[in-house]
Amino acid sequence: MDDADLGDNVQEHSQAVDQDNNHPDTSNDQAHLYPTRWWFASAAFPMVAGTLGPVASAFSICALVEKWRQMIPPGSDITKAEFIQDPAWLLAVNAVQLVIAVIANVFLLLNMTKKVRFSIAQPITIVGWYISAICLVALAATAGGPLIPEDDIQWVWGQAFYYGVYAAILYFTVASLMVVTVWGANAGHYDKDFELTTSQRTLMLQTLAFLVYLLLGALVFSTIENWKYLDGVYWADVTLFTVGYGDYAAVTTLGRVILIPYALVGVTSLGLVIGSIRSLALERGKRRLDARMLEKKRRKLVRHITRKGNGHMLEPVDGGVVDIPPGEMDQKRPPTEFERRQKEFQLMRKIQDQVSTQRRWTAMAVSTTSWLVLWLVGAWIFQAFESPYQGWSYFDAFYFAYTALTTIGYGDVTPLSNGAKSFFVFWSLLALPTMTVFISNAGDTIVKVIRDGTLRLGDLTILPSEVGIRKETKQLLARLSCGVLFADEDIEESPPGFLGAARPTGDDEEDTETSNTPTGESKNENKQPTPGSDVTNNIQNKVDPKQHAKLVSQNHASARNEDIPLETPKTRAKYHLILIDEIARVTKDLQQSPPRKYTFREWAWFLRLIGEDEGSVETHRRARERPQKKERHIRPERSGPNRDGRESRAEAAEGDEASKWSWIGHRSPLMDTREEAEWILDRLEQKLREELQSVVTEQAGKSGLDEVRSEEESNKPKPVQ
Repeated sequence: MDDADLGDNVQEHSQAVDQDNNHPDTSNDQAHLYPTRWWFASAAFPMVAGTLGPVASAFSICALVEKWRQMIPPGSDITKAEFIQDPAWLLAVNAVQLVIAVIANVFLLLNMTKKVRFSIAQPITIVGWYISAICLVALAATAGGPLIPEDDIQWVWGQAFYYGVYAAILYFTVASLMVVTVWGANAGHYDKDFELTTSQRTLMLQTLAFLVYLLLGALVFSTIENWKYLDGVYWADVTLFTVGYGDYAAVTTLGRVILIPYALVGVTSLGLVIGSIRSLALERGKRRLDARMLEKKRRKLVRHITRKGNGHMLEPVDGGVVDIPPGEMDQKRPPTEFERRQKEFQLMRKIQDQVSTQRRWTAMAVSTTSWLVLWLVGAWIFQAFESPYQGWSYFDAFYFAYTALTTIGYGDVTPLSNGAKSFFVFWSLLALPTMTVFISNAGDTIVKVIRDGTLRLGDLTILPSEVGIRKETKQLLARLSCGVLFADEDIEESPPGFLGAARPTGDDEEDTETSNTPTGESKNENKQPTPGSDVTNNIQNKVDPKQHAKLVSQNHASARNEDIPLETPKTRAKYHLILIDEIARVTKDLQQSPPRKYTFREWAWFLRLIGEDEGSVETHRRARERPQKKERHIRPERSGPNRDGRESRAEAAEGDEASKWSWIGHRSPLMDTREEAEWILDRLEQKLREELQSVVTEQAGKSGLDEVRSEEESNKPKPVQ
């Protein structure tokens, strides 16, 4: 393909292409602008309901398969208790509520898989769960009166009774969660659809499959080993959770043979559920919470800077020099717009680090509290159930609960009563996500502190770092003293060199990089030629494929080094090759763990490739504490020409304002919930699409013009011979 000189700048060409209303919107994810409670209502609550709904139905099955009362013969213990026949009405109501609950679960699943509309499925699900909860509560209350034997005999509630109580609690809980979800959707806080990914919907199916596997295994082994069915459920739960107390164990040859594949598949299935909870629920929730906390911290910072009278620091530098009040002017050179943006970027990075640390330790505190509540309250309930039969003290139950949570399972202390065995199944299913979240948060905090402390100790002793032992010691003392000793200058009040003091000092890794603009010259005055929209009629320049490797190594491979190119290619073909190669590189960055964070120089290079210049104020603005309401709903395609083909001033101003942003503003790419590589990849792909679409449009125009000229030539009268 022929190429011609494209002119001075990529931005001119991008502005021409951006007028096309057909390209998709690439606006930032604005999740950080909305309260976290609406994310819980729209995503977390449905996921919890979809997971606990099948658990409640499994408990309903357990409440139906056995009698609710047992009689202990004189002179024997609870292990020899015999069942007392339940009345027919209890079985009928119990069966009806189970059918209703299953229908409610099915409609929730169909709604999550987008087979049934939200407005149809949710009323059925919520009403069905509430009906099941009411039925079970009514049965339990009735059983506490008319079903109590009048004869002077020793009797106890069976495990089925307790499973009915647990099912009622779960049904009421998940139904109430879905009421909040539906209310938020009807109030317009989010769409009437679940904000769940395919993988998160899979968590419900994995939980359902695990419960079915557990109940079927209990049926098989209770038949083989001659156990009561609910004792088999308790054994299956202890086995699949790898606790293995030994109070129930397979003694027949057939049972031991079947146990091998059953335990292997069951433990694997449990591992998949744990992995889904960690990678799906935690990762998505972490991004949302990080984004919201970052937005609050950002607003606090902007408000703090403004109240301190340093609002001029946030103003773009038109012409390369910031307007600093005379009282603050010193002998040092004022920064250029590029340097001002660099300081904004560094400040945002520090805010990100603070928010990430705060979020990790907050999550650790919450998960630790939940784990302790589960442990201590669970021990109290176990002690209440077992005290009449085995004389457990609270410490005995405390010890038992700990060995269960840690899956040690010595077997020296085990539950014997119906209430304790049924509660163990309920309690262990609640402990699964609690322990998963607790361990994950511990890995992000305590384990990280130990790892970093080990590395820091090495830096101070036998493995000195590049900065030297003296500086490492000062940094350590500053951290341990919470900033009292060797405290760094407060970045929020007066960040070093921020927006008006001097050139970078060299302490920061990115500050050592040279500026794009020489001293005293504005960015606009020193702008290098870049690809633009001044395309000549005949595209002549070509790119030799053999020169591609050289082009990449010279003009672009520096994106992984500090020598970031100062200009983009002058021809469209080379520019397209650069875009393609950058897309390939950023795609590789998506596979890195932890996710890659780019330096300011790299960001400046990527932004220049998509048509923005960090040294120009054209797309920059002052950061605002709170976005205006209309800014949340501005879409690029809304601005444009009106019916008579002219663009109103209001629309033009609105569209121009919507395209401007600040690194510490709510439109900053660093505020997006996606990883940085994802954001950059989206923009590079969109830019490449726009470029190729422009080429196709131009080629189509040339072809049409050539056809017209050819037709005119053919219609001309031939000269007379």
